[in-house]
Order: sequence, then structure tokens, then C-alpha cells
Amino acid sequence: MDIIKNVKSSEKCKTGIIVISARNTVDDKINGLNLGADDYLVKPFHLSGLNARIYSLMRRLKSEGTNEIVINEISLNIQFREVKVYDKVINLTKSEFDLLYYLMTNKNQVLSKTSIAEHLIGEYVDVMNSLDFVYLHIKNLRKKLLNANCKDYIKTVYGVGYKFLTE
Repeated sequence: MDIIKNVKSSEKCKTGIIVISARNTVDDKINGLNLGADDYLVKPFHLSGLNARIYSLMRRLKSEGTNEIVINEISLNIQFREVKVYDKVINLTKSEFDLLYYLMTNKNQVLSKTSIAEHLIGEYVDVMNSLDFVYLHIKNLRKKLLNANCKDYIKTVYGVGYKFLTE
């Protein structure tokens, strides 16, 4: 708990903290969260649960506490799961929304097909025979954005994956 106090005492702290502990009392959890921890996980736990909490924390840190990400003509509202292009709502499936969110929060970075697949379906991606579904989601998302008169920001990096360029 002293480590949490020290880390969170800095005003410039942008670090997320997940407490992993064998202490399972309500007071311990409340104390850790009140000191500034973002989550409290009690041992034993499943790795998939930890993985989900890490992804959730990363999403919150990348969005810097706001519910909206705006890049040029695209605005993505995380809380309402709504995407607008030039202030006009476009309908996306859950996977298309999650894909656009992942691309926008990692703008200008090359994302491998595997990392995109893991973001969309979880850690069980390694048991799949093919990652072709990533291409299909990219294609459908691109089509919907282009139909809304949006510029094509999704670029293919051949042999690797995709990149959301903001220019």
C-alpha cells in the first residue's frame, strides 16, 4: 500500500495500478482502491481475468479519462458506443466498433493481424486456423467509413497488419 501512495502522490502520475493480493477482505480492497489503485485482484485468479483487466486499464489510460476520441472527421464515443463521421452517426457492429477503437487508440502505429485478432476475440486466437476474419472486419469498417464520406485512414502494411494514419 505504501508503493501505491508513493506512485500516486506525483501529480504527473499516468500509471495504472492493479493490485494482486492474497488478502481478500473488503477493507483491504477498499483501502487499496482508495489509495489510488485502479483494480484489485485476489489470488488465485485466471490469467484471462487479469488479461481483461489489463486491457480495460489500458483503454482507460489511452482515452485519458474522456469518453470521446476525435480524429479529424471521426468521433468515437466510448460510453455510448457511437461513431460519428461529420456529426452523422454510422452504424457499426460490435466488432467493427472495437476494431475502430483499437486502431484509433493506437493511431500511427502498425498493428499486427494477431494483435487485432486478440483484441477482438481474446487470448484464444492461437487456436484459430486463420486470421482472415480480421481482413473481413477491416474491409467492412473501411466500406462504412468511406460510405459516410470519411477519408480512408486505415492503411494496410503488407505482410504485417494495419495502421490508422491521422496525417
